[in-house]
Amino acid sequence: MDNILEIQNLTKAYDDFTLDKISLALPKGSIMGFIGGNGAGKTTTIKLILNLIHRDSGNIKVFGLDNLDYEKQIKEDLGVVFDESSFPASMKVPHINKVLGRIYKNWDAVVFSSYIDKFGLPVKKEIKDFSRGMKMKLAIAVALSHHAKLLILDEATSGLDPVVRDEILDVFLDFIQDENHSIFVSSHIISDIEKVADYIAFINNGRIIFCESKDQLLNNYGILKCRTAEFETLDRTYVKGYRKSEFGVEALVIRDHFRGKYTVDRASIEDIMLYTIKGESR
Repeated sequence: MDNILEIQNLTKAYDDFTLDKISLALPKGSIMGFIGGNGAGKTTTIKLILNLIHRDSGNIKVFGLDNLDYEKQIKEDLGVVFDESSFPASMKVPHINKVLGRIYKNWDAVVFSSYIDKFGLPVKKEIKDFSRGMKMKLAIAVALSHHAKLLILDEATSGLDPVVRDEILDVFLDFIQDENHSIFVSSHIISDIEKVADYIAFINNGRIIFCESKDQLLNNYGILKCRTAEFETLDRTYVKGYRKSEFGVEALVIRDHFRGKYTVDRASIEDIMLYTIKGESR
Protein backbone atom coordinates (compact mmCIF):
# COMPACT_ATOMS: atom_id res chain seq x y z
CA MET A 1 0.00 0.00 0.00
CA ASP A 2 1.34 3.43 -0.92
CA ASN A 3 2.01 5.91 1.86
CA ILE A 4 0.84 9.50 1.57
CA LEU A 5 3.08 10.63 4.46
CA GLU A 6 6.40 9.16 5.58
CA ILE A 7 8.57 10.37 8.46
CA GLN A 8 11.97 8.82 9.12
CA ASN A 9 14.27 9.51 12.08
CA LEU A 10 12.95 13.04 12.52
CA THR A 11 14.76 15.02 15.21
CA LYS A 12 14.30 18.51 16.61
CA ALA A 13 16.08 19.61 19.79
CA TYR A 14 15.18 22.51 22.07
CA ASP A 15 16.76 23.45 25.39
CA ASP A 16 14.10 21.56 27.36
CA PHE A 17 12.66 19.11 24.84
CA THR A 18 13.82 16.81 22.04
CA LEU A 19 11.77 15.21 19.32
CA ASP A 20 13.87 12.07 19.18
CA LYS A 21 14.28 10.25 15.85
CA ILE A 22 10.58 9.61 15.31
CA SER A 23 9.35 7.53 12.37
CA LEU A 24 5.84 6.78 11.10
CA ALA A 25 3.97 6.16 7.85
CA LEU A 26 0.38 7.03 6.88
CA PRO A 27 -1.14 4.90 4.08
CA LYS A 28 -3.41 6.41 1.44
CA GLY A 29 -7.13 6.20 2.11
CA SER A 30 -6.81 6.13 5.89
CA ILE A 31 -6.89 8.24 9.04
CA MET A 32 -4.05 8.27 11.56
CA GLY A 33 -4.71 9.54 15.04
CA PHE A 34 -1.65 11.20 16.58
CA ILE A 35 -2.06 11.03 20.34
CA GLY A 36 -0.04 12.05 23.38
CA GLY A 37 -0.12 14.38 26.34
CA ASN A 38 0.52 18.11 26.30
CA GLY A 39 4.13 18.78 25.39
CA ALA A 40 4.65 15.28 23.97
CA GLY A 41 5.71 16.58 20.54
CA LYS A 42 2.53 16.49 18.47
CA THR A 43 2.49 20.14 17.36
CA THR A 44 6.26 20.15 16.84
CA THR A 45 5.90 17.19 14.48
CA ILE A 46 3.12 18.89 12.52
CA LYS A 47 5.11 22.12 12.20
CA LEU A 48 8.04 20.11 10.85
CA ILE A 49 5.80 18.37 8.30
CA LEU A 50 4.63 21.82 7.15
CA ASN A 51 8.22 23.16 7.20
CA LEU A 52 7.23 25.91 9.64
CA ILE A 53 10.28 25.17 11.80
CA HIS A 54 13.72 23.84 10.94
CA ARG A 55 14.51 20.17 11.59
CA ASP A 56 17.84 19.01 12.99
CA SER A 57 17.86 15.73 11.09
CA GLY A 58 15.61 13.16 9.44
CA ASN A 59 13.41 13.01 6.36
CA ILE A 60 9.79 13.79 5.58
CA LYS A 61 8.01 12.80 2.39
CA VAL A 62 4.50 13.90 1.47
CA PHE A 63 2.92 12.37 -1.66
CA GLY A 64 6.31 10.67 -2.13
CA LEU A 65 8.06 14.07 -2.39
CA ASP A 66 10.62 15.61 -0.05
CA ASN A 67 8.79 18.29 1.93
CA LEU A 68 11.69 20.75 1.63
CA ASP A 69 12.48 20.39 -2.07
CA TYR A 70 8.83 20.35 -3.15
CA GLU A 71 7.22 22.47 -0.44
CA LYS A 72 5.12 24.70 -2.70
CA GLN A 73 3.84 21.79 -4.80
CA ILE A 74 2.98 19.75 -1.72
CA LYS A 75 1.09 22.57 0.00
CA GLU A 76 -1.26 22.93 -2.97
CA ASP A 77 -2.62 19.49 -2.02
CA LEU A 78 -2.61 19.93 1.76
CA GLY A 79 -5.54 21.04 3.88
CA VAL A 80 -4.41 22.27 7.30
CA VAL A 81 -6.46 23.13 10.38
CA PHE A 82 -4.94 24.32 13.66
CA ASP A 83 -6.74 24.67 16.97
CA GLU A 84 -7.09 28.44 16.55
CA SER A 85 -8.60 30.40 13.67
CA SER A 86 -6.01 32.18 11.53
CA PHE A 87 -8.42 34.42 9.62
CA PRO A 88 -8.44 38.18 10.26
CA ALA A 89 -11.23 39.08 12.67
CA SER A 90 -12.83 41.65 10.33
CA MET A 91 -13.15 39.29 7.34
CA LYS A 92 -16.39 37.70 6.21
CA VAL A 93 -16.96 34.43 4.34
CA PRO A 94 -17.17 36.06 0.86
CA HIS A 95 -13.84 37.83 1.48
CA ILE A 96 -12.19 34.53 2.38
CA ASN A 97 -13.57 32.95 -0.78
CA LYS A 98 -12.14 35.77 -2.91
CA VAL A 99 -8.70 35.82 -1.27
CA LEU A 100 -8.14 32.07 -1.29
CA GLY A 101 -9.31 31.86 -4.88
CA ARG A 102 -6.17 33.84 -5.71
CA ILE A 103 -3.90 31.69 -3.56
CA TYR A 104 -4.80 28.11 -4.45
CA LYS A 105 -4.63 26.94 -8.04
CA ASN A 106 -7.40 24.41 -7.40
CA TRP A 107 -9.67 26.60 -5.28
CA ASP A 108 -13.28 25.55 -5.87
CA ALA A 109 -15.78 28.27 -4.95
CA VAL A 110 -18.71 25.92 -5.55
CA VAL A 111 -17.36 23.33 -3.10
CA PHE A 112 -16.60 26.08 -0.57
CA SER A 113 -20.15 27.42 -0.84
CA SER A 114 -21.56 23.93 -0.37
CA TYR A 115 -19.62 23.47 2.88
CA ILE A 116 -20.66 26.91 4.11
CA ASP A 117 -24.28 25.84 3.54
CA LYS A 118 -23.72 22.38 5.04
CA PHE A 119 -22.21 23.86 8.20
CA GLY A 120 -24.84 26.62 8.41
CA LEU A 121 -22.23 29.38 8.59
CA PRO A 122 -23.36 33.03 8.32
CA VAL A 123 -21.98 34.90 5.31
CA LYS A 124 -22.69 38.41 6.59
CA LYS A 125 -21.05 38.13 10.01
CA GLU A 126 -17.43 39.05 10.66
CA ILE A 127 -15.18 36.23 11.85
CA LYS A 128 -14.81 37.93 15.25
CA ASP A 129 -18.50 37.24 15.87
CA PHE A 130 -18.21 33.52 15.09
CA SER A 131 -18.33 30.97 17.91
CA ARG A 132 -15.36 28.63 18.33
CA GLY A 133 -17.32 25.84 16.63
CA MET A 134 -18.17 28.09 13.68
CA LYS A 135 -14.53 29.11 13.29
CA MET A 136 -13.44 25.48 13.22
CA LYS A 137 -16.12 24.63 10.66
CA LEU A 138 -14.94 27.53 8.51
CA ALA A 139 -11.31 26.36 8.73
CA ILE A 140 -12.34 22.84 7.74
CA ALA A 141 -14.46 24.18 4.85
CA VAL A 142 -11.37 26.03 3.59
CA ALA A 143 -9.18 22.94 3.99
CA LEU A 144 -11.63 20.88 1.92
CA SER A 145 -12.27 23.43 -0.84
CA HIS A 146 -9.09 23.25 -2.89
CA HIS A 147 -9.25 19.50 -3.55
CA ALA A 148 -6.65 18.61 -0.93
CA LYS A 149 -5.48 15.01 -0.80
CA LEU A 150 -4.14 15.11 2.76
CA LEU A 151 -5.69 16.86 5.73
CA ILE A 152 -3.43 17.72 8.66
CA LEU A 153 -5.38 18.65 11.76
CA ASP A 154 -3.91 19.84 15.05
CA GLU A 155 -6.48 19.64 17.86
CA ALA A 156 -9.19 20.72 15.41
CA THR A 157 -12.02 19.36 17.59
CA SER A 158 -10.74 20.52 20.99
CA GLY A 159 -13.09 22.78 22.91
CA LEU A 160 -16.08 21.89 20.74
CA ASP A 161 -19.31 20.45 22.06
CA PRO A 162 -20.02 16.76 21.30
CA VAL A 163 -22.65 17.50 18.64
CA VAL A 164 -20.31 19.75 16.62
CA ARG A 165 -17.42 17.27 17.05
CA ASP A 166 -19.58 14.44 15.78
CA GLU A 167 -20.65 16.47 12.75
CA ILE A 168 -17.02 17.27 11.90
CA LEU A 169 -15.90 13.65 12.35
CA ASP A 170 -18.57 12.56 9.86
CA VAL A 171 -17.12 15.02 7.33
CA PHE A 172 -13.69 13.46 7.84
CA LEU A 173 -15.09 9.99 7.24
CA ASP A 174 -16.73 11.19 4.03
CA PHE A 175 -13.42 12.72 2.90
CA ILE A 176 -11.51 9.45 3.05
CA GLN A 177 -14.08 7.57 1.00
CA ASP A 178 -11.75 8.58 -1.83
CA GLU A 179 -8.89 6.07 -1.55
CA ASN A 180 -6.38 8.76 -2.56
CA HIS A 181 -7.24 10.88 0.48
CA SER A 182 -5.82 10.60 3.99
CA ILE A 183 -6.01 12.45 7.30
CA PHE A 184 -3.34 12.99 9.96
CA VAL A 185 -5.13 14.22 13.06
CA SER A 186 -3.62 15.22 16.38
CA SER A 187 -6.01 15.24 19.32
CA HIS A 188 -6.15 14.71 23.06
CA ILE A 189 -9.82 13.65 22.74
CA ILE A 190 -9.11 9.93 22.52
CA SER A 191 -12.77 8.98 22.01
CA ASP A 192 -12.79 10.98 18.75
CA ILE A 193 -9.62 9.25 17.58
CA GLU A 194 -10.97 5.83 18.47
CA LYS A 195 -14.14 6.53 16.50
CA VAL A 196 -12.52 7.47 13.17
CA ALA A 197 -8.86 6.41 13.07
CA ASP A 198 -7.49 3.43 11.17
CA TYR A 199 -4.02 3.84 12.69
CA ILE A 200 -2.80 5.19 16.01
CA ALA A 201 0.60 6.82 16.57
CA PHE A 202 1.32 7.45 20.25
CA ILE A 203 4.07 9.94 21.14
CA ASN A 204 5.39 10.55 24.64
CA ASN A 205 8.27 12.83 25.65
CA GLY A 206 9.31 13.21 22.03
CA ARG A 207 9.42 9.50 21.23
CA ILE A 208 7.02 7.28 19.31
CA ILE A 209 5.83 4.59 21.70
CA PHE A 210 3.82 2.73 19.07
CA CYS A 211 2.40 3.25 15.59
CA GLU A 212 -0.03 0.48 14.71
CA SER A 213 -3.43 -0.18 13.23
CA LYS A 214 -6.24 0.58 15.67
CA ASP A 215 -7.80 -2.85 15.21
CA GLN A 216 -4.50 -4.57 15.95
CA LEU A 217 -4.04 -2.56 19.14
CA LEU A 218 -7.55 -3.32 20.37
CA ASN A 219 -7.19 -7.01 19.53
CA ASN A 220 -3.75 -7.40 21.09
CA TYR A 221 -4.28 -5.73 24.45
CA GLY A 222 -6.69 -6.24 27.32
CA ILE A 223 -7.22 -5.34 30.97
CA LEU A 224 -6.67 -8.15 33.48
CA LYS A 225 -7.96 -7.72 37.03
CA CYS A 226 -6.70 -9.99 39.80
CA ARG A 227 -5.59 -10.20 43.42
CA THR A 228 -2.13 -8.95 44.28
CA ALA A 229 -0.91 -12.47 45.11
CA GLU A 230 -2.09 -13.74 41.72
CA PHE A 231 -0.40 -10.83 39.94
CA GLU A 232 2.96 -11.76 41.46
CA THR A 233 2.80 -15.12 39.64
CA LEU A 234 2.21 -13.62 36.17
CA ASP A 235 4.85 -13.65 33.46
CA ARG A 236 5.75 -9.94 33.30
CA THR A 237 6.90 -10.32 29.68
CA TYR A 238 3.23 -10.07 28.74
CA VAL A 239 2.37 -7.25 31.17
CA LYS A 240 2.76 -3.78 29.66
CA GLY A 241 1.73 -1.67 32.63
CA TYR A 242 -0.21 -2.05 35.87
CA ARG A 243 -1.74 -0.30 38.82
CA LYS A 244 -2.04 -1.62 42.34
CA SER A 245 -4.69 -0.65 44.85
CA GLU A 246 -6.04 -2.01 48.13
CA PHE A 247 -8.51 -4.02 46.07
CA GLY A 248 -5.96 -5.76 43.87
CA VAL A 249 -4.23 -5.10 40.54
CA GLU A 250 -5.37 -3.94 37.12
CA ALA A 251 -2.87 -4.64 34.35
CA LEU A 252 -2.56 -3.99 30.64
CA VAL A 253 -1.61 -7.34 29.14
CA ILE A 254 -1.14 -9.16 25.86
CA ARG A 255 -4.60 -10.65 25.59
CA ASP A 256 -3.84 -13.94 23.83
CA HIS A 257 -1.31 -15.05 26.43
CA PHE A 258 -3.86 -14.90 29.23
CA ARG A 259 -6.96 -15.91 27.27
CA GLY A 260 -8.71 -18.85 28.94
CA LYS A 261 -6.64 -18.53 32.12
CA TYR A 262 -8.06 -15.23 33.36
CA THR A 263 -10.89 -12.90 32.50
CA VAL A 264 -9.39 -10.21 30.27
CA ASP A 265 -11.62 -7.22 29.51
CA ARG A 266 -11.42 -5.08 26.40
CA ALA A 267 -8.86 -2.27 26.57
CA SER A 268 -9.67 1.10 25.01
CA ILE A 269 -7.09 3.19 23.20
CA GLU A 270 -7.08 5.49 26.24
CA ASP A 271 -6.38 2.49 28.51
CA ILE A 272 -3.45 1.45 26.32
CA MET A 273 -2.08 4.98 26.35
CA LEU A 274 -2.46 5.57 30.09
CA TYR A 275 -1.18 2.20 31.25
CA THR A 276 1.78 2.44 28.92
CA ILE A 277 3.00 5.80 30.27
CA LYS A 278 1.55 5.88 33.80
CA GLY A 279 1.44 2.23 34.79
CA GLU A 280 3.95 1.28 37.42
CA SER A 281 7.21 -0.08 36.09
CA ARG A 282 7.54 -3.81 35.74
